Amino acid sequence: MVEGAVEVVVGKILSLLDREASLLGGIRHEFNKIKRELESMRSFLRDADRRRNNNDGVNEWVKQVRDVAYDVEDIIDEFTYYMDSRQKRGGFRGFLHKTIHLPKNIWVNRQIATKLQEINTNIIAISERSKRYGFDRIEEGADSHEALGRVRNHGESSLFIEDDDLVGIEQESDLLLKWLTDEQPKRTVISVFGMGGSGKTTLVAKAYKSQIVKRHFDSYVWITISQTYAIEDLFRSMIRELSDANTVPIDLSSMDYRKLVETLVNFLQQKRYVVVLDDVWDINLWDNVKVGLPNGTNGSRVILTTRNKDIASFSFGVGSHVHHLQPLGLPEAWALFCKRAFSSDPNRFCPPELEHLARDLVGKCEGLPLAIVAIGGLMSTKDKTELEWRKVHVTLNYELSNNPMLEMVKCILLLSYNDLPYYLKHCFLYFCIFPEDYILESEKLIRLCAAEGFVKHRRGMTPEEVADTYIGELISRSLIQVVEKNEFGMAKECRMHDLMRELALSTSEKENFCSIYDGREARGGGKARRLSIHTNYKNIQLCTNLSQLRSLFVFVKDMTALPSGFRLLRVLYLEDVPIDKLPDELVDLFNLRYLILRGTKIKELPKSLGRLRNLETLDIRNTNVESLPSGIVKMQRLQNLITYRSEDPTSFNLFKGTQAPTNVWKLKNLQVLLCIEANSDIVKQVGNMTQLTKFGITNVREGDQIELCISISRLDLLRHLLIMATDEECLRIDALSSPPPLLRELFLLGKLEKVPLWFRSLQNLTTLYLSCSRLIEDPLSYIHALPNLVVLELDNAYHGRKLWFQAGFLKLKTLYLFNFPQLKDILIEKGVMPSIRKLYLYCCVELKMLPGGIEYLSNLQDLTMESVSKELKERIESGVDHPKVQHIPNINFANRKGLFC
Repeated sequence: MVEGAVEVVVGKILSLLDREASLLGGIRHEFNKIKRELESMRSFLRDADRRRNNNDGVNEWVKQVRDVAYDVEDIIDEFTYYMDSRQKRGGFRGFLHKTIHLPKNIWVNRQIATKLQEINTNIIAISERSKRYGFDRIEEGADSHEALGRVRNHGESSLFIEDDDLVGIEQESDLLLKWLTDEQPKRTVISVFGMGGSGKTTLVAKAYKSQIVKRHFDSYVWITISQTYAIEDLFRSMIRELSDANTVPIDLSSMDYRKLVETLVNFLQQKRYVVVLDDVWDINLWDNVKVGLPNGTNGSRVILTTRNKDIASFSFGVGSHVHHLQPLGLPEAWALFCKRAFSSDPNRFCPPELEHLARDLVGKCEGLPLAIVAIGGLMSTKDKTELEWRKVHVTLNYELSNNPMLEMVKCILLLSYNDLPYYLKHCFLYFCIFPEDYILESEKLIRLCAAEGFVKHRRGMTPEEVADTYIGELISRSLIQVVEKNEFGMAKECRMHDLMRELALSTSEKENFCSIYDGREARGGGKARRLSIHTNYKNIQLCTNLSQLRSLFVFVKDMTALPSGFRLLRVLYLEDVPIDKLPDELVDLFNLRYLILRGTKIKELPKSLGRLRNLETLDIRNTNVESLPSGIVKMQRLQNLITYRSEDPTSFNLFKGTQAPTNVWKLKNLQVLLCIEANSDIVKQVGNMTQLTKFGITNVREGDQIELCISISRLDLLRHLLIMATDEECLRIDALSSPPPLLRELFLLGKLEKVPLWFRSLQNLTTLYLSCSRLIEDPLSYIHALPNLVVLELDNAYHGRKLWFQAGFLKLKTLYLFNFPQLKDILIEKGVMPSIRKLYLYCCVELKMLPGGIEYLSNLQDLTMESVSKELKERIESGVDHPKVQHIPNINFANRKGLFC
């Protein structure tokens, strides 16, 4: 973690040193000295986390390095702002200003130089202290080896668990046995993956020790893999397992790599063997170990368990199976908990007065068997009184970190965290900023990580694209959970397991990553760079030094005023906080990168908002702000401007754009602009915003649409486009002869006299939404051949009587048909929409029968109907149409009024 703080500071120093020499003056030398000292510390910091367990000296040294890095960062941010202010004045007035203020400039530089000299002296002392006490020679502590040994022993103890103590894995065990004993003669790899503590080892052990396996295979090997392994040691362990006491080679300990491989291959060559590689961390392990496992035709099997989906899904070059072990369901989790917590009761019965607390504790475990067993075991030692159980319930975070009975849970979960590179540790800990059970949009998390400076530079990728890969890696490592995926299988929303969050909270407190105020004892403090308020802060003694804060998050629904005193803030997160006025000092936050006011009651933005020249994201959606201040065009680093307001979902006005200054097009770095109201000047000039990837515009009039088409044709990077006409006017967008080549999502709201011909050229389009188009001609012939269309939503888009899916739609997965007032028939030809999984029929009141050909949609999983005819509903409920829909797992009727009905 400290390595990350040092990396950020070194990067900022390098950026400063690239600036004009006259601006830095003698300070350049001081920054260079600090850079060299910090760089010399990095080699030790890369593995300091691994060595600091229970080593007070190393812990204190790391803390001092972190604090001094923060101090340097503060100075850099202040000085950068000061330099930028000096540079902004050009021409004769600028020269005159610099001349008049020369004494002040010299004084400021001297002040900075003095501070840097003091810090440099401090850094040298810290560095010398590490050498004096031999911190740079400390090997991984005995306590760390002991912890890893306990984890290893815990895993291998699964081999000795009685079947009576296992719950909820019968089906998975049968599946493993099937894969182990099938008729495939070639060596096959079976991967089981899931988060730490999910029961992977227990599941594999159950299959491994079964009599079916013992009879089927000639040889058996179980090897637990450490995070740092030597392949020679793994081979020696395999040979020992395969040999009996009399056949272990005498010279085994002295065998070199070649001899070890020869011995292993000779032993297994003619055997049908099963090898378990438990807890694999390295994707390269298979390449290292496969040379010792002969690939004959005897039906041998290799099972590996891992927390990493990428490892489980690796192409092993042989046959393979992958099983994702899911958490236990609530009934199984409850049964396992009761078996442990009430082991002294023959019936494993939970007393009624404890049930609500017991179920809450089980809920905290979220189906994680390791946690259920550990917490159940802990509760079995407590008096069966509500007072005793409530104590554990409210102090679970403390218990997880300090109670020896939960030490194994902490150790196993910490292994996943410790295996992360520092930049992923930052992103992981970021989840603890948000309240328990908070569902976090992936897109929001990506922008926050970029704004915080967590993202390492990668050539050819934007910071947001790099942050997206970080989230994907955390998901792959089973550290965060996907709540909802989009139609393309990408994470749309994610969250953190409750116990993993408790671990993140304790780690965050230890690292001074964030101070959390959630109604319990404040977590963190001192020089924490982030403050997250979950309860009314007036009732809390804020011990955090606000002047050093980089991020402030507020999740309090009854707060009407904000704390003050922060100046170096990078992130200000006020979503749904019911404030109606921003503090005056907001415009002084020169370091601010991310400002979210979504869902607040703010009515207007400060006229001097343009002073936030470093702002990258401004999110004011669903506020009462109707227009943007003219000074916003000064914010040249702004990349994301999200401004629309949700309106009446039962009318044409789904949402409303925000009025923008006519020269908003001067924001040349803007990538996201959603959504602004159209006017003639904006329509003509928006084509100059060539970095736009998402663009939405409302209140478009017929007279402006030719100019709009010309502008849109210049936006070559555009991937998302929304155009909304005024209430009664047509969308005349035929003039768009050359739509953006990368366009993926298209939303058109307004009447169309005809289907634009350019629809057929949208080769990259994945989502099409047409609302209130009221077309007379069938639009399907224009879009059926689009090769990448996945989502199609037609809302009052067609006034014909028949909708005929004759061909194509090969990748379509989701189809919404809303508000077809005259539609009587839907016909689907065989072979059309072969990939569809979800079909929604809303407000199609004239539709008396199911779509003809629905029986051909073999992959359809969900059929939802709302406000449809009585006849259609009765045909399904009576069973008349059962043969047509018997293959669909989920068929739902809703009674709410549909959109625009």
